[in-house]
Amino acid sequence: MSNKPTIDFKRVKAVILAGRRDFVSCSPKSSLQTALWPVGKITALEHLLQHLDKEGIQQAIICSDDESCRLEQLITHQNGMKLVFRDETLPLGTAGSIRKAAQGDDSKSLFLVMHANMISPPKLEPLLQEHYQSQSDLTVILHSDFDKVHFESEAAGIYLCEPSVLKFIPPEGYCDIKEILIPALLKAGKTVHSYRLSRALGSFRDWPGYLRAMTVFLDNAQQQDIDLPAGKRSELDKVWISNTAQIDTTTRIVGPVIIMDEVKISEGAVIVGPVVLGARVKIGRNSLVSESILWDDAQIGSDCEIQRCLFDYKVRVPNCTVLEGKSVPAIDQKITPNPDHTQTILKTKQVLPINTNLSKGALFGNENVFSQTNRMRHLIFALLGTGGILAAFLWSYWPVIRELWTIWMQSDEYSIGLMVPPLAIYIAWTRRDTFRRSHIRPCMWGLLALLVAQGFRYGGLCLYYSSAERFSLVLSIAALVLLLLGWDIFRKSSPILLFLFLMLPLPKSFEQRITLPLQSWSTVSAVFCLETLGYDVTQEGHIIHLGNTTVGVVEACNGLRMVTAFFVITGLVVLLVKRQWWEKLILILSALPVGLLCNTLRLTCTSIAFTKLEGKRWETLFHDFGGFAMMPLALAIVVLELWLIDKLTTAPMSNNNKEDVLITRAEG
Repeated sequence: MSNKPTIDFKRVKAVILAGRRDFVSCSPKSSLQTALWPVGKITALEHLLQHLDKEGIQQAIICSDDESCRLEQLITHQNGMKLVFRDETLPLGTAGSIRKAAQGDDSKSLFLVMHANMISPPKLEPLLQEHYQSQSDLTVILHSDFDKVHFESEAAGIYLCEPSVLKFIPPEGYCDIKEILIPALLKAGKTVHSYRLSRALGSFRDWPGYLRAMTVFLDNAQQQDIDLPAGKRSELDKVWISNTAQIDTTTRIVGPVIIMDEVKISEGAVIVGPVVLGARVKIGRNSLVSESILWDDAQIGSDCEIQRCLFDYKVRVPNCTVLEGKSVPAIDQKITPNPDHTQTILKTKQVLPINTNLSKGALFGNENVFSQTNRMRHLIFALLGTGGILAAFLWSYWPVIRELWTIWMQSDEYSIGLMVPPLAIYIAWTRRDTFRRSHIRPCMWGLLALLVAQGFRYGGLCLYYSSAERFSLVLSIAALVLLLLGWDIFRKSSPILLFLFLMLPLPKSFEQRITLPLQSWSTVSAVFCLETLGYDVTQEGHIIHLGNTTVGVVEACNGLRMVTAFFVITGLVVLLVKRQWWEKLILILSALPVGLLCNTLRLTCTSIAFTKLEGKRWETLFHDFGGFAMMPLALAIVVLELWLIDKLTTAPMSNNNKEDVLITRAEG
């Protein structure tokens, strides 16, 4: 006998969240919201509706932001599924969309919440069986192991919600499932379950994600649930060519590639998959298109090189244009050709063999000689140029680096700076997956930033202001990251670059201004603690008289060393933990008071010890040991802060629910 629960698909009501019209990080914007981006000959939303229809779903509510009329006009899929389009004039959140979808419902529906942007939606039967077997009020679907590296949150944007959750959704306003509804359910003792998918969804929210999702979709030769034109198919090489496409016999094509109706590809063109060429796309002679998607009516001129790009409808690209890692909306007017590129691309393509038998698929091999040769040449020049720039940087700043080393070795206040560079390297290593997914695109704005840093350095040299020269060291490192690696990596590495400033000593003028106030504070706070503990204490300047013992609070005991060390520890923790931004801000703001508190505790304990110990050797040993002991204490205080924030902001969990709770945090 099977223990699988019986699934009633008539009870399931799909709530589909249609996204906004945006290329997200790109400007200008696309004319279409992401739900209407094409998957084959249909839109992503229609593709999802067809899948749900095949799975047995009979009703779906499509929620969008003031676009319901347009969606209703453009969506042609009907079949047996009942579609309802609803506008959200204000953001309602995922749970708020459930509330709106439940209006007029008999409160017996099982709500299946999904985002419209899924190119490879999952089979529903395993999800529903898992939900019923867990007897949970809400089931959160998690990304597969493949998808986890591409998304900040593990939640895949698919939820199964029983009607019992409706009473935990506020009657109006914004309500998110992860941030509001799940904590409310857990607080009420309800069950929240999680289920991990076994394959990638092909989810996307911007053009790089769309390109990646289509790549995964095309790479899977067994996927046949995409609406393709009738024509030639090569399952081995994963190439689909419409019967109405016009392809020159000298064209080279390496799959996976989809070529739609009335596409025209001129002589000498090279198409290296994954590539999707929409209807009526034109590719000029001797042009390369690699890992890109071109929507209907796009035109690429002659002698162009297009790699990892997305082109909107009716985009026109002039001759001799080189584009890499770009999204090009139809209204973009900034595409400019590169005249010097013509001879290079023609010369390189002469090494390619000519394939004159298109009827066999217009295919050759598994390598593209042009692409590999071009990339190898660029790589060699990039490595040589980068090596030369780094060598010049080290030669120029070697006296500054040597001066910093001397300060770290001789100054107790700034000795912790020696640990900052290796810690920064370690932090960068922990984020290696994030950097690996980034595209390296050198940015000339980095050259301007480097000139600004050198101008700052020159001003410091002229004014005999050594701190400015040391400050320009970190500015130059940041400028080189921008120049050599581009905006994407610069943005992701900016917290690490800011962390490097902690290795620099404070300017002498500023240090002299704060030394005396810190010394006075340390003395007064230590006297206060000793009086609180019941000791007879008198203060004379920076000298503490404790019975027959006299303790002098010298300049080295002012707490600056403790403060600088604690800032480094706090910065390291902030960069390593995955917490909300405001939690990290609390840690950073607490660095100064906690550092001063630890120094006060050290002085208090040292003063008490001097009343018990006799001998210069024991006093010196305890004084030094007390300073080292404060570092573990400071780290323990950071851990305590994180624990308190968790307790004050996280809903309590019952023991029965701990194994089924999904806890998601935004990556900082």
